[in-house]
Amino acid sequence: MHSGEQNSGNLEMFGSLLRFFRERAGMTQEKLGGYVGYSKSQVAMVERGERPPKGKLVEIADEALGAQGALLAAGRKLRANRFPSWFEDYAELEAKAVAIYMYANHVIPGMLQTESYARAIFNCHCPPSEDEEVEARVAARLDRQQVLHRKPAPLVGFVLEEHTLTRPLGGRQVLKEQLGHVLDVGGRRNVEIQVMPHNRNTHAGLNGPMILLETAERDRVAYVEGPSGGYFVRQHPDLGDLFARYGILRAQALNPEESAKWIEQVAQAQ
Repeated sequence: MHSGEQNSGNLEMFGSLLRFFRERAGMTQEKLGGYVGYSKSQVAMVERGERPPKGKLVEIADEALGAQGALLAAGRKLRANRFPSWFEDYAELEAKAVAIYMYANHVIPGMLQTESYARAIFNCHCPPSEDEEVEARVAARLDRQQVLHRKPAPLVGFVLEEHTLTRPLGGRQVLKEQLGHVLDVGGRRNVEIQVMPHNRNTHAGLNGPMILLETAERDRVAYVEGPSGGYFVRQHPDLGDLFARYGILRAQALNPEESAKWIEQVAQAQ
């Protein structure tokens, strides 16, 4: 069972228990929400297993509904997801890929992020995440980076928009440390990092970011993210178009040596 399926099952189990004890106590969703600081609809979402209980809901509900520790026990089985459920299938493929190519136009990709930079990104999440969820996501993001050190090492390439390397998320010192880390990773024999300058007159990646993977069987797949999740592209001609687009982006960007010099200059200016 995938961790996403397991966590979803745990949420549904907790939601069912919550509904059972609430109804046994003769309490409405609205009244329980008043106790725990939730709206009626938020309580309903927890009971359907559509959202995890946050804040002090578990502790307050266990006492208010006379659950005698049952909700506390069920709540302990709920851990913050390592990844959003829609990302887990991609993470599984990424961990085994023999080649990974990324084009990023918003932030420095997770595979290149330092702990401080990753935490700054998750702290920008809207609506805000709970501290426990932020720390779980940061730890998962750092764990993903082990793929760079795997043996045999995968081929990994990045094309990064210039502004992803100048936006001071977390502050100037965090950015300076992050740029140094990008240079360190770019020095690995299996990694190439290229910067796309903002002054290019033509640009093959205006449709947005993308990740391209090659499996050990040499199958190709693309992964594209949007504001509410991601999806795979496996069929031609769309898949072939994305690989061709990435090839053009590499040609339009600074080469790895020029990119390293550019990143060094930006880091020194921080």
